[in-house]
Amino acid sequence: MSPRSTIFLVIHALALLAWLPALISSHMIEVPAGKKECFFEDLHVHDKMTVTYQVGEGGHLDIDFWLTDPSGKVLGKQIKQDTGSVAMVSFNVHGVIYVSGDDVVAPVEREIRALAAGLTSVKDEQEYIVVRERTHRNTAESTNSRVKWWSILQAIVLFSVVAWQIYYLKSFFEVKRVI
Repeated sequence: MSPRSTIFLVIHALALLAWLPALISSHMIEVPAGKKECFFEDLHVHDKMTVTYQVGEGGHLDIDFWLTDPSGKVLGKQIKQDTGSVAMVSFNVHGVIYVSGDDVVAPVEREIRALAAGLTSVKDEQEYIVVRERTHRNTAESTNSRVKWWSILQAIVLFSVVAWQIYYLKSFFEVKRVI
């Protein structure tokens, strides 16, 4: 393979990777404990949608989640879960708005939109990582506390057994004379 074709492939691969985030959209939502939220998402036929949720704090660390179609039919339902995911492919679209291709977007504006989408993605991932770190930290602190108390209990038992053995051995070697 010639160097020119290798460079051509690399440039096309980078262009494809830069274009890929535009195909994906996401939302990061905080639902306060005891509250109910409803969201509506417009989908085209055969669009794939995955909803992933995670409870980081508040309430009993669980959530009731359900996904319905436009007619109200429940597509996915999960009750009292702390994390979960529901995936679906749309098949019943009521209307699609087409945007004409005549609107020319300047390359700089297109690049700014791609950067903004990338920054939003990084921010969402960072928020997700913060929630995971908090969960892992709480688990580690709980484990550390249990190990500490178990070690203290073992030390108390060890010193009690040592004291009893010393007392028993002293009494065993004691000379008892009757006069």
